[in-house]
Amino acid sequence: MNPLNLLIDVLALAVGVAAGYLFHRYQADRAAKAQQEKADNILKVANEQARLIERQSRESATKIVQASEMEIKERRIELNKETDRLDKRRTELDNRIEKLEQREQALNKRQSQVDRRGNEIDKLHEEQVKKLEHIAQMTQEDARKDLFAAVEKEARGDMVRIIRQIEAEAREEGEKRARKLIADAIQRVASEHVAEVTRAVVTLPNEEMKGRIVGRNGRNIKAFEQAAGVDVIVDDTPDSVTVSCFDSVRREIGRRALAKLILDGRIHPAHIEKIVEDETKAVEKIINESGEQAAYDASITGLHPEVLRMMGRLKFRTSYGQNQLAHAVEVAKLAGILAAEIGANVEWSKQGGFLHDIGKAMDHNQDGTHAGLGAEFCKRYGVHPVVVNAIASHHHEVDQETVESVIAEAADAISGARPGARREDLEAYIKRIRTLEEMAISFEGVQQAFAIQAGREVRILVKPDSIDDLASARLARDVAKKIEETMQYPGQIRVTVIRETRATEYAK
Repeated sequence: MNPLNLLIDVLALAVGVAAGYLFHRYQADRAAKAQQEKADNILKVANEQARLIERQSRESATKIVQASEMEIKERRIELNKETDRLDKRRTELDNRIEKLEQREQALNKRQSQVDRRGNEIDKLHEEQVKKLEHIAQMTQEDARKDLFAAVEKEARGDMVRIIRQIEAEAREEGEKRARKLIADAIQRVASEHVAEVTRAVVTLPNEEMKGRIVGRNGRNIKAFEQAAGVDVIVDDTPDSVTVSCFDSVRREIGRRALAKLILDGRIHPAHIEKIVEDETKAVEKIINESGEQAAYDASITGLHPEVLRMMGRLKFRTSYGQNQLAHAVEVAKLAGILAAEIGANVEWSKQGGFLHDIGKAMDHNQDGTHAGLGAEFCKRYGVHPVVVNAIASHHHEVDQETVESVIAEAADAISGARPGARREDLEAYIKRIRTLEEMAISFEGVQQAFAIQAGREVRILVKPDSIDDLASARLARDVAKKIEETMQYPGQIRVTVIRETRATEYAK
């Protein structure tokens, strides 16, 4: 390579570098100037905006100051007015206080005068009272006692009239509603009723059959009585014998077995035992079916089979000529109707009415009342406690805890008391009449007592000097309560207390 060319190249490179540097320096200076001019412009605009904002702020501050001064001026005016009003009120209050003080002074003067006059009146009153006591020959305390006695006598008379009026109105209204409710219930039930007592009388085809029933040396009749657990009465009654037993089920088994033996004609100890066994099974089947049918007729479900079986035994039990199973169904229907009318539990009421006499099916075999026995039996087989209480309390041997218990008792009374439902023998009737009269006479102040209307009413004549009108009303309630607590009777008994005063003079 030629050194000259190399030198030229180096010089050219140096010149290019210098030219590039100068050009770059020129560009940087231009950019710096442009940035400076832009910054100056921004600063200028900012200064102008600052001056504008300062001017606006001064104007706003001036306006605010002016508004504040106006508001302060207005408030000063209002305060001045309020101060004037307060001054006027203060002046008025001062005037009123002065007037009140003047009135108080006047009242104090008047009170002093009134007190003086009151003292004078008290003195005059004491003097007048002393004069009156001297004239009447009676102290103030004696006069007060006489006045109180007169007022008490008048008040007792008014009280008796009011009590009688209220009782009459309540009785009239209650009887109307009760008659309507009971009549509706009885009409809706409308069940047939057994009026005849079940009699274990077996009809014979002829008189010769009596000898065959007795057998040689009484062998047949003894075997029959031992197998059936009954007594066979062979008397002079033509073409009939009587089967007697305190257990109605055994009596029915004996009646059916004897009738079948007579119809069959083969009467001897071995055949007697077989027939009695067959009829025992037949009667047990009838008992089960009767209990289930009675529950169906009464629309009652959910009872234990043992409970239904025990109820079926009542088919052969009567009370005052009333069949107990039919009575139970009727009581259940009546209880259901009454419960529906007054809003009680219909199912519990019906069960209580249906089962209330279940103890009569077992009271020959166990000790205790039929209500207690029935309640214990039903409790053992899961009957609801409300129903158990209705069974136990329908003769008030225990307290009635629910309204369903009261309904069951009322339905029982309705079924047993309606006309033709029951009958009682002459001896029981006379005993009940005498008990009524003796119970009424046992009360103090009673002169005479008469049981009338077949024992449905007892009239009591009292001594007018010993018992006044108020005590007469109380005596009627006491006698009625004692009758309810100590006697058993169908229906209701009316208690009437009669008090009369007679004045007698003789013209001479």
